[in-house]
Amino acid sequence: MEVEENEPTTRTVQARFVSDVGEEAGPPLALPINVTKEQLELICNALLKNEQQTPYLFFVNDDEIKESVEQTVDSKRLNAEDVLDIVYQPQAVFRVRAVSRCTSTMPGHAEAVVSLAFSPNSIHLASGSGDKTLRLWDLNTETPHYTCTGHRQWVMCVAWAPDSLKVASACKAGEIRIWSPDTGKQLGRPLVGHKKWISCLSWEPYHRNAECRYLASAGNDNDARIWDVVLGTCVKVIAGHTAAVTAVRWGGSGLLYTSSRDRTVKMWRAEDGVLCKTFTGHAHWVNNLALNTDYVLRTGPFHPVMDKFKMYGDGADKDALKQLALERYEQVCPDGVESFVSCSDDFTLYLWRANQKQFVTRMTGHQNVVNDVKYSPDVKFIASASFDKSIRLWRAGDGAFICALRGHVQAVYTVSWSADSRLVLSGSKDSTLKVWSVKERKLVQELPGHADEVYGVDWAPDGSRVASGGKDKVLKLWAY
Repeated sequence: MEVEENEPTTRTVQARFVSDVGEEAGPPLALPINVTKEQLELICNALLKNEQQTPYLFFVNDDEIKESVEQTVDSKRLNAEDVLDIVYQPQAVFRVRAVSRCTSTMPGHAEAVVSLAFSPNSIHLASGSGDKTLRLWDLNTETPHYTCTGHRQWVMCVAWAPDSLKVASACKAGEIRIWSPDTGKQLGRPLVGHKKWISCLSWEPYHRNAECRYLASAGNDNDARIWDVVLGTCVKVIAGHTAAVTAVRWGGSGLLYTSSRDRTVKMWRAEDGVLCKTFTGHAHWVNNLALNTDYVLRTGPFHPVMDKFKMYGDGADKDALKQLALERYEQVCPDGVESFVSCSDDFTLYLWRANQKQFVTRMTGHQNVVNDVKYSPDVKFIASASFDKSIRLWRAGDGAFICALRGHVQAVYTVSWSADSRLVLSGSKDSTLKVWSVKERKLVQELPGHADEVYGVDWAPDGSRVASGGKDKVLKLWAY
């Protein structure tokens, strides 16, 4: 008589579902080790009692579960007594498609386009140029709207107020001007005080002041300044750096962060300009900074997923919008302690937390100057652009290296993320833009068309289009 062999039993593991802010979805469950991502999604939706099925990403120790738990976790290390934390994160409800074609080439500037930015509500586009003008573009017709004149030198940077109702531009002569996108007219008088050119601007976040009244600036005179744009006066001079300031960021908890060619990053209290901390480690100029809250602070009350875009025109309640902006900030930064990353001429990046003097990690691998760095909107990744012709992706939590994206044949100047964090855009000295897939870790779209170096790129906050500009004096709009 043949004896049937026992079927091998599937090994189980004790697991619990935890949100990315640490909330447990329910008690630990015994799950088969070969449970798939799709099955995890069903279980998670059931535990959370979701009426509509929500798509989730799942992570174990920061490693994404792409197929099954078994393929993600080293099963030999799992103890029967251990409880495995599976971190769930709702996926972006909307998907941004890779831009693939140029919809408009917009001439008008008489010199190189140095800087450009979409407004937080994605309705306006502003560009600053070596021809001393700021230009505002009509995105419906993809034609020039207003040419804003008054600057006496190159317009080095542009920055939109979080309410999208005004835009600031700063020039090599050290002047800042505020403009209305609806009329193209200058609002108030020029903000004068900087002794050398201004390289960076940052507005106070919407959830701290819905009037969008205060603006920080910094530049080559080693100082940062805070301006009241309504009165047209300098409220505070923040001095302490011993060389040019390369970047300024106004954080969501009332702190200003500045990076400088003196090799330091400094953190200041915006209300009184008191220096809180100096972060040291870089061996050469610090070129740029990125906060983990940059995207939520930029888009504030304009949340692409929640379709709040029409609210301003309808006389929306500022308090309600302020509350929305605050809630979005607190989702990214529940404890009010921001993380930030700095990049440098010393070929490295450093990851910092605002409440720690020592860096979290030193991120090495680039073979040349690192010029730009950006957090992904979902705060899972960091992208860095370097003169070594590559873009590198890093894990935002601990700065661990993920991959290098290669394809450009000259220095990469700048990067920009799609709003769903699935795609990265890069602009290069080689006159092209490239779109990269984070998941596939490869090039998905090459965008040639510029006749010379690309200095500025921006992906609209609602994901609808991309703008680029550079040495060939034209702006290009790209869509899918």
